[in-house]
Amino acid sequence: MNRLTTILVEDNSLALEMLESDISMYHKEIEIIGTAKSVVQAAKLLRKTRPDILFLDIMLGDGTGFDILEIFPDLQSKIIFVTASDAYAIKAFKFAAIDYILKPYSNEDLANSIKKAKQQIQPKKEQLQVLKQAINEPNTNLEQISLHTSEKIIVVNIKDIIRCKSDNNYTTFYLIDNRKVLVSKTLKFYADLLKDIGFFRVHQSHLINTSYIKEFIKSDGGYLILADNSNIPVSVRKKMK
Repeated sequence: MNRLTTILVEDNSLALEMLESDISMYHKEIEIIGTAKSVVQAAKLLRKTRPDILFLDIMLGDGTGFDILEIFPDLQSKIIFVTASDAYAIKAFKFAAIDYILKPYSNEDLANSIKKAKQQIQPKKEQLQVLKQAINEPNTNLEQISLHTSEKIIVVNIKDIIRCKSDNNYTTFYLIDNRKVLVSKTLKFYADLLKDIGFFRVHQSHLINTSYIKEFIKSDGGYLILADNSNIPVSVRKKMK
């Protein structure tokens, strides 16, 4: 069994002790080579050694986990982000398309996060910027979103999204430059994520950016014409709202 090394960055003493205990007890292939409760402590550790996996809490007493990543922009450690069960934080990670575990976590959550970390590709800098903005400015409308395709992760400007269409468990994004991006998440996922920033689910299969509505045609059951000249049906229930 190849042993992996890890450093745990967590400013809550009880949470840190629990994480140490769980890893030591259930994941013996992982060696804990250091712990830190602050940005300063983490930076000192990372200057001496680079772990295979870095457990990184977002909110620390003297800064954030992003401060650590900015100090070490070339860090090759696989990162497991840890965050409290906070609605803003969860939404932020969804916008950035980055995996995370929530405190308090289960043994299954921890095991899954370690499994993913072993396989993961490091988040792109653009993804981390989306996450940082979403965490630091929770009351500000976000400007970008990360779209996870089967081949890569694309960061796009939200204002460039004209509409989204459901394709079973997939969603196709239609952008103003005529690009189409197929993402392996449901339309409901994005309808819930984007509903407060100008998007409206007008039909079971269609989510639109209301900024791009050109016309509403009442004939043929009712449909919208958008800026890309697409015709989007409007469900009866939506027309009544």
